[in-house]
Amino acid sequence: MRIISGKYKSRKIVAPKNLPVRPTTDMAKESLFNILNNLYYLDDISVLDLFAGTGNISYEFASRGTEQIIAVDQDFGCIKFINQTAESFEMPIQTIKSDVFKFLEKSTIKSNVIFADPPYSFTNEQFAKIPNLVFSNNLLLDDGLLIIEHSKHTDLSSISNFSYSKSYGGNMFSFFEIA
Repeated sequence: MRIISGKYKSRKIVAPKNLPVRPTTDMAKESLFNILNNLYYLDDISVLDLFAGTGNISYEFASRGTEQIIAVDQDFGCIKFINQTAESFEMPIQTIKSDVFKFLEKSTIKSNVIFADPPYSFTNEQFAKIPNLVFSNNLLLDDGLLIIEHSKHTDLSSISNFSYSKSYGGNMFSFFEIA
């Protein structure tokens, strides 16, 4: 994987092969950040990266100047890799090793952008649990967005607070906003 833009543009990051991850493709990531660049000054926002995996999305935010980034994943190997990478690049990424659903149930951290990249094999009920917890626990700031990455074969449009979705190859991003 590589960082698309910002301070660390074109830097390649090689994750260990044994991590249980599916990093967001460069094409999908570039398209996502084109949307976000039109909505926010990325150096003025806070980000919560759920199911962070390799930290791919967190690194992209950090490279573009975001200084408040929390990456949550339950896999120790993923958290260790994110910590090592963030330290080597001097990126302001805080990690939390936790089951994402348990984290969302207890968290009081409010963010401008919450990005979730759960396993594509999730059921619609598992996907729906993410926005349900985010909105019932009031975890988005007023101008905030929850973005869930999923397969183009999954339709999240019937979930509360759904706003719109964008498809990029086999990837899809569904956007949720405060109603």
